[in-house]
Amino acid sequence: MRSSDTIQLDEVRDRLHSMWTGVAPAWRANAAFIDARGEHVTARMLELSRPQPGEHVLELACGPGGPGLAAAPLVRPGGEVVLSDVAESMTAIAEARATTLGLRNVTTRVLDLEHIDAPDAGYDVVLCREGLMLVPDPAAAVGEIARVLRPGGRVVVTVWGPRAENPWLGVVFDVVSEQLGAPTPPPGLPHPFSLSDAGELAGLFEAAGLSDVAVSALPTPYRAESVDEWWQRTAALAGPLAQKLAALPPADAQALRRRAGDAIDVYQTPVGLDIPGVSLVASARLGQTERDG
Repeated sequence: MRSSDTIQLDEVRDRLHSMWTGVAPAWRANAAFIDARGEHVTARMLELSRPQPGEHVLELACGPGGPGLAAAPLVRPGGEVVLSDVAESMTAIAEARATTLGLRNVTTRVLDLEHIDAPDAGYDVVLCREGLMLVPDPAAAVGEIARVLRPGGRVVVTVWGPRAENPWLGVVFDVVSEQLGAPTPPPGLPHPFSLSDAGELAGLFEAAGLSDVAVSALPTPYRAESVDEWWQRTAALAGPLAQKLAALPPADAQALRRRAGDAIDVYQTPVGLDIPGVSLVASARLGQTERDG
């Protein structure tokens, strides 16, 4: 018989999986923006993971597939990239983009970060941009990443840094909490800032038996031409929050938009909004440390 805790976690997973399916159309529409904003993050991930010709790369929680698509040319000839996500509608977006780019060494799969349906030691590189913090059991997910890495394999994961250093999203959470009179995100659910402590993040990789663990902060500003552009994109892409906002009565939605605009206006510049943001970049490898050779 399953424990009540296990049943509750399964219910959370089901809700999260359904939610990502629901917001996939917004991610499809904003795929180019997502890649453009994360371009320097992806570049840092590839710099640290060093995909080589002939290697096999797995991207987890791929969404539109930015990092994996960027890795595909680096592993030619002979290498392959698998773009995976828990939502089939997300992998469909990534697959279409790979086809448009003519990347014949890219395939897609529906995979769960916490239960990766792949053989042991199947990949040289694992990438995950802004996904690990959104699973109910990140320790299990990192353990699965370690399992599917080959000896000497590399993993690079990015998550959002502290909420206070990411007002582009923190402001939205603040105004929603104030207007609805309830904490946002709700307690007990994974959310964008779940792994914003660098020491905690590093500990997950160390506990999984990975070596050369390093976590660093990387500025990830959010730039938009107007408050409206920022609000519409953020509200559409913000996972569980997107569905909550979409369900508000029109008058409440307008009041929330005004409150958010007033709060974010401090970041207005002559050419639009320039809002601070910070990502944490965690890298590690499977096997002996580089210091040991």
